[in-house]
Amino acid sequence: MKKIFLTGALLVFVAIQALAALSLEDFLNRKDVKVIRTLQNESTFERIMEVMIEQPIDHRNPDGESFKQRVYISHVDPSQAVVLITAGYDTKYYYTSEITAELRCNQVMVEHRYFGRSVPDSLNWDYLDTWQAASDHHRIVTMFKELYTGQWISTGISKGGQTVMYHSFYYPEDVDVRIPYVAPLNFGLEDERIYAFLDHVGSRKERRKVKRFQNMTLKNQEEYLDAFLAFSDKKGYSYELVGGLEKAYEYCVLEYSFAYWQWGYVPSKKIPGKAAQAEEVIEHMNRVAGFDYFSDQFIVEYRPFFYQALTEMGYYGYDLDIFEKYLKHVDNPIFTFTIPESVDLSFNNELSVDLQQYINEEAENYIFIYGEYDTWSATAVTSIGDSNSKIFFKEGGSHRTRINNMPEEQKEEVYSTLESFLH
Repeated sequence: MKKIFLTGALLVFVAIQALAALSLEDFLNRKDVKVIRTLQNESTFERIMEVMIEQPIDHRNPDGESFKQRVYISHVDPSQAVVLITAGYDTKYYYTSEITAELRCNQVMVEHRYFGRSVPDSLNWDYLDTWQAASDHHRIVTMFKELYTGQWISTGISKGGQTVMYHSFYYPEDVDVRIPYVAPLNFGLEDERIYAFLDHVGSRKERRKVKRFQNMTLKNQEEYLDAFLAFSDKKGYSYELVGGLEKAYEYCVLEYSFAYWQWGYVPSKKIPGKAAQAEEVIEHMNRVAGFDYFSDQFIVEYRPFFYQALTEMGYYGYDLDIFEKYLKHVDNPIFTFTIPESVDLSFNNELSVDLQQYINEEAENYIFIYGEYDTWSATAVTSIGDSNSKIFFKEGGSHRTRINNMPEEQKEEVYSTLESFLH
């Protein structure tokens, strides 16, 4: 028996060594990996490559139809750690995570299914859910672990941060550390915690100026519609899906307060008043709220996002009561207009509850990063049970909060926490 045991152990050792010896070239020669191009290199990496990975459309039927998923490989050394960026959307623009730069390690950046170049030939919405997306990431991690033998850190921003949480919820053993940035955990199609947040964020003076601007632009909307139309025509925006130009305008005004605090682009002293020209008001409103958000062009491109929000991830709406006397067109506070009526939008009310329970009772090695003034902080993860995870709020921070723009003391604490999780 001892001889048999030793032989078995030797075989396992040899197998592990063989996996560890897999070269980047061997990995790229796999039949389900297709190299598209090599990007201009940075000094940190030996190579940066854009590849397409063959994935099942339905992971419950791995031998069925497939699609190709875009992945960027930033290669340093197979023995070093790997930062896995789970993009919530497309990956048209490659970037190096600040965590990758800090650790000087490998990076694998994955485009989300149904976005960008990672779209099946026929869109079956039934296969766009958090489990299927997490299974994409699980399969990619499993593949890449044949090449990279170091520890794994998953990270993502906003919806990408939500994707981090869902990935580890379904596949908790895949990575060693998880760092979601500004990632909401919403409970419902219209998470009303947003409204309470907007009633208390910032100073009373700032909130009053934001509300005054919204009242002004709704009450006097006829004065601004021509400028809104001219601006939209110049940008090539149309608004059929939302219900027409007038309805789009009202939605943009309603969006203003959410976006004002989310992004923090414009200080309150720059908010135009009644004396401002219509063109100035419209340019400011677009700067803050972004008219493209309600355009047909944006909605069609980001329909997979809206579908996920309206079926599993949850979202937000608008408190119509506070503007009731000025609204003439908008009567629906949520974003169902983004999806064709023929598509089922049954919402899974249990998933977010289950995810919160997982974070409270099972999750370890999480670093949650939020901005204090970011509207999405209204639905931030705030309960981590007795785990070793940590939650960081940057004082006055927006949705643009990152580790490297935190105060120095807080930044050092984040990185020291990461180091403790990796040792």
